[in-house]
Amino acid sequence: MPETAPDVQIEPAELRYAEELAFLAAHDTGPRPPGWRLTPRAVVTFIVGSDGARLRLPEPAEGVPASLEIPAKFVGERGLVERCVVTLAGERGLLLVGEPGTAKSLLSELLAAAVSGTGALTVQGTAGTTEEHLRYGWNYALLLAKGPTVDALAPSPVLTALRTGRVARVEEVTRCLPEVQDSLVSLLSDRRMAVPELTDDGQFLARPGFNVIATANLRDRGVSEMSAALKRRFNFEVVPPIADLDAEVDLVRRQAGTALARHGHALPVDDAVIEALVTAFRDLRSGASVEGWPVERPTTVMSTAEAVGVTTSLGLQTAYLGVADPLALVPGYLLGAVRKDDADDQGRLLAYWDSTIRHRAENGARLWKRLYELRHVVGE
Repeated sequence: MPETAPDVQIEPAELRYAEELAFLAAHDTGPRPPGWRLTPRAVVTFIVGSDGARLRLPEPAEGVPASLEIPAKFVGERGLVERCVVTLAGERGLLLVGEPGTAKSLLSELLAAAVSGTGALTVQGTAGTTEEHLRYGWNYALLLAKGPTVDALAPSPVLTALRTGRVARVEEVTRCLPEVQDSLVSLLSDRRMAVPELTDDGQFLARPGFNVIATANLRDRGVSEMSAALKRRFNFEVVPPIADLDAEVDLVRRQAGTALARHGHALPVDDAVIEALVTAFRDLRSGASVEGWPVERPTTVMSTAEAVGVTTSLGLQTAYLGVADPLALVPGYLLGAVRKDDADDQGRLLAYWDSTIRHRAENGARLWKRLYELRHVVGE
């Protein structure tokens, strides 16, 4: 039986991995960039893991275990993580781009937690994001009482990061209007933020350790295209979908299992069902089956994050409603995922059923036979 669910739904990375962060700080005492909590090498280890090895402290440290194995938290190339860490140690911001659901936000949070101890200094980019969200606003009660003073300032997470030497995160930066995005240009160039309303102390200078991680998904390119000036202030890193089937299946199983554990349940979905679900997502995402047969891609993004969500739903329905056959739920949830952006995608899913799944069923795979029998759920 899993451990009792915590009092919060999801712990931030700095709390969830507090023991690992403390251990790595004591384990690797090498040179650190100014303002960093860990060495660059330890940041990489925190994210990609210690390859099954149990690391040992060079000397005992109070409140820290003598040895610890660091599990991988991000499935991707080590070189990508290393380039991200090097960027954050320099004087350019880091922009993570890729398809939706490729764990850009997860990587961003892990980097911020390891470098500066928190990933909470975050702005969620939307069409309604204003310059105040990236710069500062005012506490109007204090503004009326005392005038434009530092006490009356309502700093954004970005300004707080600048003043305290930590990493700020801007999620989905291309969802912001161009004029809002460009408020980051001078900030990243000059490493300071001017507040003209203040008569004294009218500018804040960045403390060591300050930097910005932004994310942007490739489906939003052109909605609010970044200016050339802003692009030059960032190093771009593309976060690709997970290449290996087994690695993606393992990630989906772990993430869904963690979600079920918060409800006090083990994941009641067979590994074979998870593998079939992830395989279907990969087929539809790539436009080709694992056997090489062509597949018409739906408009929506069949991401790993979406696969985790579907697997979690299978687990919750099985656990709470006593479903005997979780596989029977797969077509309905797949249809719900596919139809999110375009109702015509239902026809593409049905075509996938009549081609790829039918071929697998005809080749004698029992699980795929059962799925093909559920074709009516997808629709005629």
